[in-house]
Amino acid sequence: MDILQDQSLRISLAQYDIVWEDKAANLDYIYNAIVSVAGKTDIVVLPEMCTTGFSMNSRSLAEPNDGVAMREIKKWSQEYDVAVCGSFIAKEQEAFFNRGFFITPDAEYFYDKRHLFRMGNEPKSFSAGNDRLIFEYKGFNICLLICYDLRFPIWARNVDNSYDLLIYTANWPASRAKVWNTLLTARAIENMSYVCAVNRIGRDGNGLEYTGDSKLINAKGEDIISIEQNKSHIETVCISKSELERFREKFPVWKDADEFKLL
Repeated sequence: MDILQDQSLRISLAQYDIVWEDKAANLDYIYNAIVSVAGKTDIVVLPEMCTTGFSMNSRSLAEPNDGVAMREIKKWSQEYDVAVCGSFIAKEQEAFFNRGFFITPDAEYFYDKRHLFRMGNEPKSFSAGNDRLIFEYKGFNICLLICYDLRFPIWARNVDNSYDLLIYTANWPASRAKVWNTLLTARAIENMSYVCAVNRIGRDGNGLEYTGDSKLINAKGEDIISIEQNKSHIETVCISKSELERFREKFPVWKDADEFKLL
């Protein structure tokens, strides 16, 4: 049997209350989260803007890719042999981005959020990205998207099974929890992919409430795991590449999919 046909991946979903604009406190949580699952997981997935909360204070909170937060996460990734995924407030020249990251012991990948949340004034503080990111890790092709991207299915479109795992890192308010859960299931079904979605809990500096609802869904739209609302918790689950490929072969909807082209 081809080894790629028998791959599995252990994913730890870290749902927690992000301390508002306090990088040191949040990095401390991230370190402890990594240590708690070291040796038992391949990926630790964190919420959106995991070091600050969903703050529009980009000028004072932004860091370059080689700033303190990414240097620490890269060090921990190497020390504990685990990939770490989330987003942070990034600065590149004179522009600011809500930048997704996927840091492994040997590589680093970055994605700039394409769909900025206008109702939260995100376009006034950040620039939108233009490029989608798909990369390979431990035999799985992975696509990383951020929060509001969830509402736009064409951007997530999985053409010819180009990815196996779709990750959403988010700060999605409790008032729209039903939308969150509905769209996550839809993205898994329509793209015939695993979907891993990690959202924060608690109240942010703007007074918005978050209940989490972090989960991992299979290609049939079934919840493999769903973390209890309002609970700070890390849940680890194992997904199977061969199981996904058997389903895609048995029920090849993807062969009849429309090919969308973005202008």
